[in-house]
Amino acid sequence: MRRFAVLLIAPALVLVGCGSDRPAEKTPPDGWHRPLTAPSVPARTRPVAAPVRTDAELPKVSGAFGSPATIAVPRSAPSGKFVVAPRTPGHGPAARVGDMAVVRYTAKVWRTGRTLPGSYDKGAAPLVFAVGRGATLPALDRAVRGQHAGSRVLVVAPPAAAYGSTGSARLGVTGKDTVVYAVDILRVVAARAVVPGEQAAVPGTLPEVHMNKGDGTATVTVPDRAAPRGLVVRNLVDGRGPLVKAGQTLVLQYSSVAWDASRGKDAAGLFQSSRADGCPLSVVIGRGDVIAGWDRALVGRRVGSRVLAVIPAKLAYGPHPPKGLAAGDTVVSVLDILAGA
Repeated sequence: MRRFAVLLIAPALVLVGCGSDRPAEKTPPDGWHRPLTAPSVPARTRPVAAPVRTDAELPKVSGAFGSPATIAVPRSAPSGKFVVAPRTPGHGPAARVGDMAVVRYTAKVWRTGRTLPGSYDKGAAPLVFAVGRGATLPALDRAVRGQHAGSRVLVVAPPAAAYGSTGSARLGVTGKDTVVYAVDILRVVAARAVVPGEQAAVPGTLPEVHMNKGDGTATVTVPDRAAPRGLVVRNLVDGRGPLVKAGQTLVLQYSSVAWDASRGKDAAGLFQSSRADGCPLSVVIGRGDVIAGWDRALVGRRVGSRVLAVIPAKLAYGPHPPKGLAAGDTVVSVLDILAGA
């Protein structure tokens, strides 16, 4: 089952990915909820048409890239076309399927002129999602696909590309409403991105890590000895970006192996890998959305770092591990911090 935490807007960041059940998530206890963060993805009864680049009449967008847009909606009714029209060209990498996009947006209902909650609102933060994976509304996903980082894109989204035939009562959007978006593509992180740099040596008591140039996965060799009892964290590559703070969204590449099952082998078998999922993982860190070992290992590190974390079971999955891991196993994770938002 695919799972994406993409709900209604509130002042927080989003946890989204592109693979099967998210590898580092804890199973939420009863009554526990993730932050409300992004537009909900409604059920769809008909496919979304391919967007066009223009229409007879289009809303006008003003304001600078990187700041809230002003959207002026025509007096006429919308034509029903799904329009994706670049307004400010960017010069960064283009977003392809499987890449991670970091965006902010402004939104308005065409019929009423009502401004909807957006990611430029006070206390809100960028939306981070996997491109082309159904992780957000088609209007936002298609706004990004093929566009370059640094672009501002106008989107005219009929119901099928926005809130569907049911609309959103909470937002005051009916099942017949067209929604207009001005989307700023702040950053694109390639699906195959890795942290650059030479790796530091680690003691022989810790796993040895080699990054495979072909597919970007980590080959991990676990020493033939008992695992450390406590959490052990080492920087393999020192990043030069900002320090990671609790509550921040990170874009990660990761590979994880089980210590006991891998002891003394030339290469450990990966039981989890973002490469296998097809794209990096986007996760809110330091808030209990992932295993405690990841929260502790990554908060305070710098973006651009590669981190080796040896995580005892009590800080990993304990007696309820995912497929491929035995109960009580120590987990070894190699984590590339590609970006923070």
